[in-house]
Amino acid sequence: MRAPDLMHTDSRCPRCGPIPPLHVPEHIGAEIVASVVERITAAAESPKRPGLPLWCPWPLLPGWTMTGVAYAGDDHTGIRATAVACAGPAPLGGGPADLVLVAEEPGVGLGSRFAGVAGPDPGLELAEALTGPGPGHPEHVAHAKIRVSGHPTPLWLVHSSTDRSAYAGEARGIWLHAIAWPASAGHLLAEDVVLHDLTEWTPPELVYGAPSPYLHGQA
Repeated sequence: MRAPDLMHTDSRCPRCGPIPPLHVPEHIGAEIVASVVERITAAAESPKRPGLPLWCPWPLLPGWTMTGVAYAGDDHTGIRATAVACAGPAPLGGGPADLVLVAEEPGVGLGSRFAGVAGPDPGLELAEALTGPGPGHPEHVAHAKIRVSGHPTPLWLVHSSTDRSAYAGEARGIWLHAIAWPASAGHLLAEDVVLHDLTEWTPPELVYGAPSPYLHGQA
């Protein structure tokens, strides 16, 4: 299979410091997804790093399309993060909306970069939300609940740039980030969202749209 044309973004986030290089195919389609899945699974065969999931909403929300895939890392570090972008109608007030899902090892900083926040990951912020108030406090209740590979998975709202909303949680022992544009599009996660790992199986019915501007450095 021919490798996709890749755009390599700057590997330094002004807020987070150095992160692994982000490899983003210039286009999106079934062949591109298959090539990225092949790259991720091949890296998983190396003793350097375990395999990472490539989370995608499936089934896609009504009117939504898949708009990009990416992975962060190189031959030296291995693949340390993956990202999937989707776009469709906003849940409130109409208009377009975008969603980027990131799976990453601790300390990578890709999710924070898309969220527009400082620090490599939201660990401290989530720890404060979970342990600060007393038992039963509303902040102990997750702000969003999705299903990841069939398992209910809580996500918590984290501080982000005002033009977007960002949620973070944990799935398969690594960070799961969901960043939505505009900020009101975060209400998508109040719907019945189910995430599927494309490295296990890629649905042939996936619908593809124009490449995501957020994966291509406009976040």
